Amino acid sequence: MVEVARDVVQQVPKVAGAGDMFQLLRDGKPRTRADLAAVTGQARSTVAARIDLLMAAGLIAPAGEATSTGGRPPATFAFAPSAQVVLGVDLGATHARLAVTDLASTVLAHREMPLLITDGPRAVLDRVAETGRELLREAGRSTAELAGVGVGLPGPVEHATGRPNNPPIMPGWDDADVPGILGERFGAPVLVDNDVNIMALGEHRAAWPGVADLLFVKVATGIGAGIIADGALRRGAQGSAGDIGHVAVPGVTDVVCRCGNVGCLEAIASGQAVATQLEGATTPADVVAMVRAGDVTASQAVRQAGRDIGAVLATSVSLLNPSMIVIGGALADAGEHIVAGIREVVYQRSLPLATQHLRIVTARTGTQAGVLGASAMAADQALSPEAVDRLVA
Repeated sequence: MVEVARDVVQQVPKVAGAGDMFQLLRDGKPRTRADLAAVTGQARSTVAARIDLLMAAGLIAPAGEATSTGGRPPATFAFAPSAQVVLGVDLGATHARLAVTDLASTVLAHREMPLLITDGPRAVLDRVAETGRELLREAGRSTAELAGVGVGLPGPVEHATGRPNNPPIMPGWDDADVPGILGERFGAPVLVDNDVNIMALGEHRAAWPGVADLLFVKVATGIGAGIIADGALRRGAQGSAGDIGHVAVPGVTDVVCRCGNVGCLEAIASGQAVATQLEGATTPADVVAMVRAGDVTASQAVRQAGRDIGAVLATSVSLLNPSMIVIGGALADAGEHIVAGIREVVYQRSLPLATQHLRIVTARTGTQAGVLGASAMAADQALSPEAVDRLVA
């Protein structure tokens, strides 16, 4: 059993509290007291005391017995994700998705509903709080069992404060105290990030947990990217890392973007930009419907959008060297047309060393990526070593 823990040995200091020791158990694999003592370098009595604290907090539970090497089989212990729940919230321009999950992001209750972000923070967050409480009741849980709330917003967010920063499609939201408003309603910690980051986190955790370097690209009304590097989400200095929608497409000088610059990728290749090029289409969903109906012009427009996106991603591949690029968002539902365009240019323009093992695929989690990522973000905070130490103190 000691062998299964070696992948996390380097992450745990030789002298660790209950919170640090708990990180060894978060993967759900049962371990004995001897396993944990060997990995942490702590005395068996210290390990036993900390196991008792974690069991009293409900974070771990007995998981049967290990194979005996002589004498009585030793007891094993494992993470108990049902101890508490979190609320994941994914807000878009015209929709909201919410889910109550356990601490391992297993969905217990889910709701999707139309909601206009332009209604402003008070109206939107009131609706979120009301729906969140309904979902808690539906899952048979109470606010006392709520370990945290994770929220994704369709605009720039300063992650350290959880406040939107001049979001272009969210009038009235600039510097809104989202954590304060929802924290008051739920009595739990609230974390806020932009929607692409939580989608990247959700896709990574749910579909590609073994991929350490992944770039998630959302192509919908706008375009953005979430960066997973060395297994962790990277936000940058002010939380704006991955804003590829406002990178200039090579050779385009006559298309003005809503940001005021010329030639931005979002103004040329987003779902909304493609819709404006097609007769009979007004939204990205219309574009997808036309492609699925076999409209050749729509299919060609989507493939060209993929090429334009690929021109920017080729630079990202050279800079970040991901092993996987995942395409999500509304326009990803157009099937292989957009991915084929992206592959065509990325493989052509990037160096062979960077692309020899690079995979470019569509998202597996679909519309659930955001709520799964928001849930994972809140659970990570609730299960951090510091939070666990506070809980068991």
